Amino acid sequence: YSLAMEVWLNQSSTDDFVLLGIFSHSPADLVLFSVVMIVFTVALCGNVLLIFLIYIDLRLHTPMYFFLSQLSLMDLMLVCTNVPKMAVNFLSGRKSISFVGCGMQIGLFVCLVGSEGLLLGLMAYDRYVAISHPLHYPILMNQKVCLWIVGSSLAFGILDGLIQMVVVMNFPYCDLREVDHFFCEMLSLLKLACVDTSLFETVIFVCCVFMLLFPFSIIVASYGRILGTVLRMRSTHAQKKALATCSSHLTAVSFFYGAAMFIYLRPRPYRIPSQDKVVSVFYTVLTPMLNPLIYSLRNREVMGALRKGLNHCRVFNRP
Repeated sequence: YSLAMEVWLNQSSTDDFVLLGIFSHSPADLVLFSVVMIVFTVALCGNVLLIFLIYIDLRLHTPMYFFLSQLSLMDLMLVCTNVPKMAVNFLSGRKSISFVGCGMQIGLFVCLVGSEGLLLGLMAYDRYVAISHPLHYPILMNQKVCLWIVGSSLAFGILDGLIQMVVVMNFPYCDLREVDHFFCEMLSLLKLACVDTSLFETVIFVCCVFMLLFPFSIIVASYGRILGTVLRMRSTHAQKKALATCSSHLTAVSFFYGAAMFIYLRPRPYRIPSQDKVVSVFYTVLTPMLNPLIYSLRNREVMGALRKGLNHCRVFNRP
């Protein structure tokens, strides 16, 4: 640990990294930057609002909404990890980021993406229990199990983030420190190393396969059992109701895993920096915005809590 800290201090005293970014100052890119900032603002407000509604409404104090609140908290931290620094660099004209700041971005980003991916996978098990074993749901998904699911997701993400951050930031980097991305993305940073990183990249690829396919296999297995349960239901109304409770989760899973697999499961020769940057915007900014909208607009309980809160505000503000 002391050796790693010494390397960090030595490297941090040298030149900072330069983030080339994704936007220029052309009129078209100014419009795109404005759109990204609007999406960022909506993501912040949407996730904060969803967490607040779940906290204040006792009807939403259930395992599913507890998981949603944790998912929103992760999304909130994810958008704040990269976007503010990108905006500051774009508006100020400076593109630099300190060595320590770059390491923190990598650690936080890997931690949050890993935690969110595993949590989305384990949330599929919650839906399986709710639909296939509704009578035993309060027992099988008790408070201890819910805390274990969230805690294990966070622990896994934190461990993965720390390991990758320490290893990546201990590589020696050459004088040209221009990162072809809008944040310190690990694969983009490794291209600047002065040593051969192919072995580490292979290990990272294997880890990414495990991190994505393990929770994805939980999702496939859970929804396979759910589909079997739904097909055995005699009532069409009951089938539609059961599938409706899963639609929001499946939509969120599709957005998150689709973008993550596109980025991290492609072999190195097929990676194109410009494509990676665009897709990174999708799942670091757009997906955190869409998650609260997906779970709110398609959920009667959340919309009911929102209407109740607005009614309370009207009564409170009435003269």
